[in-house]
Amino acid sequence: MKNISEKTQSFKQSPIYPLKTEDSHSVPDVTRVFDCINRVLHLTRYFPPNLAFENPFTEKDIIAVIPAFNEELTIGMVVMLSLKHVGKVVVVDDGSSDRTSEIAWLSGADIVKLEKNQGKANAVRAGIARVKEIGCSTVVMLDADGQHNPNEIPILIAPIISKKADMVIGSRQLSEECNDIPAYRRLGQVTLDMATNMGSSFKCTDSQSGYRAFSKKALDNFDFPSEGYNIESDMIEHFSRLGLAIAEVPITVRYEVPFKHKKNPLSHGMDVLTHIIGIIGYRRPLLTFGLGGTVFSMVGIVFGLFAFNQYYSSGKFVFFPTMCSGVLLVLGMLLITSGLILNTLVKIVRIDR
Repeated sequence: MKNISEKTQSFKQSPIYPLKTEDSHSVPDVTRVFDCINRVLHLTRYFPPNLAFENPFTEKDIIAVIPAFNEELTIGMVVMLSLKHVGKVVVVDDGSSDRTSEIAWLSGADIVKLEKNQGKANAVRAGIARVKEIGCSTVVMLDADGQHNPNEIPILIAPIISKKADMVIGSRQLSEECNDIPAYRRLGQVTLDMATNMGSSFKCTDSQSGYRAFSKKALDNFDFPSEGYNIESDMIEHFSRLGLAIAEVPITVRYEVPFKHKKNPLSHGMDVLTHIIGIIGYRRPLLTFGLGGTVFSMVGIVFGLFAFNQYYSSGKFVFFPTMCSGVLLVLGMLLITSGLILNTLVKIVRIDR
């Protein structure tokens, strides 16, 4: 690593200097930044304080892509730890208002800076575009908040290097420490996993994990639309539909990070779930509409039987159950019919392709 004074002069000539913020202290004290990074490294259980290591990889072999938004407290640690196992680290600063870019650059990362916050999907696409410019055979994607352990990168890329998979997902559920996952996270994960698995041919145990690795073949096919945090589920649906090999490996996750949630977990989960249901409706309309139609029809039949029983036993016409039965039966038949029509259209489109 360069001498501090040399690093300072090089930093002042870099395109990210100075960071344009309202804070008058726009130029970080480089010595203080490195001191803070070393203090964090002393505290983390992932990495000993000695920063000297031998890395056999080049930027043409393996690159780590790290989307980051206001992660100045952890980005330095994540970059330094990742550089033990990859040839280059690309940090995509997604419109941060803090010193994420400066600290990432000082830690040895290549910076892609977005002028405003565009969401995780756009940040990942920007990172992948930078990787394609460099020309790399394997890419690792991990979060910037310190939840993922960069020392597990060799585990993640092993199936890629051995040509057994094109995308590898780090699964918290396969780890021995999966019981440490908070209950609300576990409930959300199970729900989103079930929904994602309904929309894809690959059955995943941790569809929302952001710790992933990609082969050159996956990078060449990284051309699907996605927004925000939907990108994790969209990747699985897209690559499984193309027939690319997907695998999972166990990983550990730390939840004691400075900023646990950038977005309300319930709102985030509902957004992703709504998006997944939309994908299922598009890919499998008979399942989506047919299932809903069947449920409505069954409930309508129950109401109808109740109304018929009341009329048979008392001779009186019961208006409310009869009305509910008629409406639900009509709605159910419409949904089932719509599912059949849309399913036929989807098959025609697939044949044309």
